[in-house]
Amino acid sequence: MTKRTTPPQSIEQKEWSSAEEIERAIGKLRRRIEELKTLDIKATHLSHDGKDNVAISNVRETIRDVFGSLSPEFREHQFTQLWAGPMFVNMPPAKVLEGKELGRTRVIGVLDGLIARLSEKREEFADTGSSSSKPPSLQYLNLHPRIADVASELFEDGHPWEAVFAAAKALVNYVKERSGKHDLDGASLMRTVFSRNDPLLAFNDMQDQTELDEQEGMMHLFEGAVLGIRNPGGHTFPEGPEQRAIEYLSLLSLLAFRVQEAKRMPRRSAPT
Repeated sequence: MTKRTTPPQSIEQKEWSSAEEIERAIGKLRRRIEELKTLDIKATHLSHDGKDNVAISNVRETIRDVFGSLSPEFREHQFTQLWAGPMFVNMPPAKVLEGKELGRTRVIGVLDGLIARLSEKREEFADTGSSSSKPPSLQYLNLHPRIADVASELFEDGHPWEAVFAAAKALVNYVKERSGKHDLDGASLMRTVFSRNDPLLAFNDMQDQTELDEQEGMMHLFEGAVLGIRNPGGHTFPEGPEQRAIEYLSLLSLLAFRVQEAKRMPRRSAPT
């Protein structure tokens, strides 16, 4: 009796309909890169909390979503792992961490390569005039929900700078909510909540100079968002191209994601 075999599935190249569709796809891939860059590999490895598995699963699923289940891109990367280099039994912990760090670098390189491929395809639409003349949109940015909720409708209705001001206010309120510090506002709120000395919200374990520097640098970014974006927006926000407004919204969204990921820190006892 002849044994039945399942015919192999054919490969289907993704067909893009517009430059805007490609922009949305690039935004999804960039979000995966950001997740990988902010992943604390050492902490998740020691705690076995599974965040590394979720991050790499998100990468695979996004590639499938962007290019399709039968695409050559998904066929090539559907089993990608957060690992690079040899693997053997009883590996020293330092070697395991090294393999995962190298894996992160490799996966980010893969995503960067896919983005470059999509960027080239997007340029083809521009060269042939196939892209539509629609105004800029926020759909492809994957904004943090707290930013998108207050900014998207304003932006789409033709009020980009009002959207930026609303997003900046939403970021300040989100910091108050996550930190529980409702008695402060503006720059003093950011300096207190994210201080490298006894912070309310921390972006890392603050165990060495590098981590302390990151904490202080992020504090200044939040402080700058208040002084340079929210405060001017309450008076007369400088007008400019919509692209600049999009860039401001992207920054505010990134800061909102960092607030979401930050850890609540116990307060130090006051000296007696």
